Amino acid sequence: MMNLSSEFPMELQGKRRIVQPAGPPDGGYGWFIVLSTFLVFGLTFGVIKSFGVFFVEIQYYFATTATASSWITSISVATVHFGAPVGSALSAYFGHRPVVMAGGLLSSIGMVAGSYAQDLLQLYITVGFLTGFGYALTWTPTVTMLGWYFEKRRPVANALASAGECILTFVLTPSFQFMVDQYSWRGAMLILGALQLNLSLCGALLRPLNRHVPSKELVEKDDHELELLSQTHTDFSSKNSSDSKKSDPLKVKIISYMDYTLIVNARFMVYSMFGVFAALGFFAPALFLVPYARSQGVEEYQAAALMSISAVLDLLGRLLFGWVANLRLVKTVHQLTVTVILLGIVLLLCPLATTFTQLALFSAGYGLVFGATVAIHITVLAEVVGVERLGSALGFFMLIRSSGGLLGPPLAGIFIDKMSDYGAGFLMAGIALLVSALFLLVLHQMNKKGMEKGKDIHLDNGKGCEDLI
Repeated sequence: MMNLSSEFPMELQGKRRIVQPAGPPDGGYGWFIVLSTFLVFGLTFGVIKSFGVFFVEIQYYFATTATASSWITSISVATVHFGAPVGSALSAYFGHRPVVMAGGLLSSIGMVAGSYAQDLLQLYITVGFLTGFGYALTWTPTVTMLGWYFEKRRPVANALASAGECILTFVLTPSFQFMVDQYSWRGAMLILGALQLNLSLCGALLRPLNRHVPSKELVEKDDHELELLSQTHTDFSSKNSSDSKKSDPLKVKIISYMDYTLIVNARFMVYSMFGVFAALGFFAPALFLVPYARSQGVEEYQAAALMSISAVLDLLGRLLFGWVANLRLVKTVHQLTVTVILLGIVLLLCPLATTFTQLALFSAGYGLVFGATVAIHITVLAEVVGVERLGSALGFFMLIRSSGGLLGPPLAGIFIDKMSDYGAGFLMAGIALLVSALFLLVLHQMNKKGMEKGKDIHLDNGKGCEDLI
């Protein structure tokens, strides 16, 4: 690369020396970000997993089918996914803290309004849409900031943070059952709405990491300025080139809020298809485990205890396999493939369990493997696209995955209604997860071919950085 020191002003040379931002702190205040993300996981997906207690009561209260009742959870899950790009873009524009705080308030309003619902449609709108959109505004920005604060310890940080989902599931499931017994499902939902105001406090903990600026955008911007200045010295009359340069600032600005170029990233799209089929199987088991146990004659508090058993092993799976991933003994995509296949097999075995003891064993196995899967799937996403694009990638990944989250519980509900057996829902979920594992195998082959050609297997946008060094 030619020496530009004699050609260009010193201020431009100085600017080039600060192109690459400092690395993530990997600790310090980052542990408060882990705490915030821990609570966000628990108060969003932990609540969704515990909602099976409400499911039974609402189904009886409105005298409706499993399919109709399951749409409450489906709309909520789908809205979380659909709203993820919105949360990502708003946090990039307004900042993570105000967006998460607003999302917490919206989640609370939706749940409180749902406690006064007079029919299922009102529950779809309040608990399904409003609360779900509030979750989208809290979850995506918080997880993105966690990725910014950690690099070397990212697998452990993700595992610790996601443990909030299983710990609060362990606490909330029996608590919800107690509140339903004492205050009815409406009173319990009102209390839950007040509890979810804590999501706003989680947002208050999100201190901006001022020195984090996506390196690619800085490199592209400086490259653009260097090239434009060079052209001013050598080829000032090139009209076509100058016209194309005028559009670059707008393009860079749009990408800084929502990196739409991810949709042409082949590895990202393959991983997103894994997410679609995985979502078909992720949410249905938690929703139908309590009803399935009660249909087998298990007492209601024992049925609720199954979710607590699952949550304890879920926690163990997240911490253990998050630690294993941090050791880098195997590639995380390989580890994820194995755990997804095991999870699918465990779900297929669920209908064989008919007693509390057998269901407790199933819940333990399901929780352990589910935790092992969830602990690393965000880490794999960061490896696929790079941490500087993680915010936009999370948004688009959730958006694409939304179809699976939306259709999973109702599709399982259709099988349950047709076969009059809650076990059918677990069979559907198990098959969906085994199909999702096929896309991880495709991703592995793409990574392998990329390595053989000498290309970076994680970033499609890293070209050109070496020319500036």
